[in-house]
Amino acid sequence: MNESNLPWEGGCRCGGVRIKVSAPPLLTMACHCTGCQRMTASAFSLSAAIPSEGFSVTKGEPVIGGLHGASRHYFCPHCMSWMFTRPEGMDWFVNLRATMLDDPSWFSPFVETWTSEKLPWATTPAVHSYEALPPFEAYEGLVAEYRRQAGYPAA
Repeated sequence: MNESNLPWEGGCRCGGVRIKVSAPPLLTMACHCTGCQRMTASAFSLSAAIPSEGFSVTKGEPVIGGLHGASRHYFCPHCMSWMFTRPEGMDWFVNLRATMLDDPSWFSPFVETWTSEKLPWATTPAVHSYEALPPFEAYEGLVAEYRRQAGYPAA
């Protein structure tokens, strides 16, 4: 998957909410935290950090769900699919659940977080692993390395 086949489209399970991605991800991730485990009913959540200007809801009105805290988790109001997250104070990106894309076959997590809470058998092909979140100062280097690995031109 590369910039030449943008835009990407996707939606919730029932099709009531549709989204469009017109910018490549900054980073791809798997989160092993117990919150993500419970919200996905799985071992981890998969997400792609999309620049905010490259993300739009094209159909429907997602609603806030989850814990209703600083990280705003958006769901389809009908099928309740967890679609994306907008972390408070980090308005430059949207954390899209990668499996909401119509074609997520390209997706592979580059970073995995909260491995301190992961289920013992859960593994990913992530290049970088963190017991919690990466230190804030690591993100610039991670994004640059991800762009090179993904074949995107330098930002």
